[in-house]
Amino acid sequence: MTTTAPEIVRVEAFSANVKKLGDWTGANRFEIRARGGYALLDLRSPRIEGDIEVRIHAGRSAIKLLVPEDAVVDQWDLTIHGRGTVKDWEASKAGSGRRIRLVGEIDNGEVRIARGGIAILTAMFSKEFIEDCKRAHREGGRPTVHDPADTHA
Repeated sequence: MTTTAPEIVRVEAFSANVKKLGDWTGANRFEIRARGGYALLDLRSPRIEGDIEVRIHAGRSAIKLLVPEDAVVDQWDLTIHGRGTVKDWEASKAGSGRRIRLVGEIDNGEVRIARGGIAILTAMFSKEFIEDCKRAHREGGRPTVHDPADTHA
């Protein structure tokens, strides 16, 4: 009996800006490598099942994660060097939502966590949102970048 390993989505931001917004994946394991860059990952999709693991290897970089409002971010296994930090201003107090586990290393960089309205605004103020609105208008659907869980017909 063979079991397949869960898919790992790899994101590289070496001196570049990389944005993955909307309903872009169903995987729940991610690996981010960044050096002098910026990576934005939207983890609010209802297609992502179970707990999420984000493996980070970052130096002098900013990583922004858009997470569900009730998500619990676990950074116990994240090693921080120099002036590295994790900023989660609206951390969930209830502790009942999806668990997002951050592991790996940050060297003089930061991870920013955005939830709720701030996550929606972050997605809306992007070129990807404008392109999604144009696509939705052409096809007669609804834009999904601002809120991947918005499945109204």
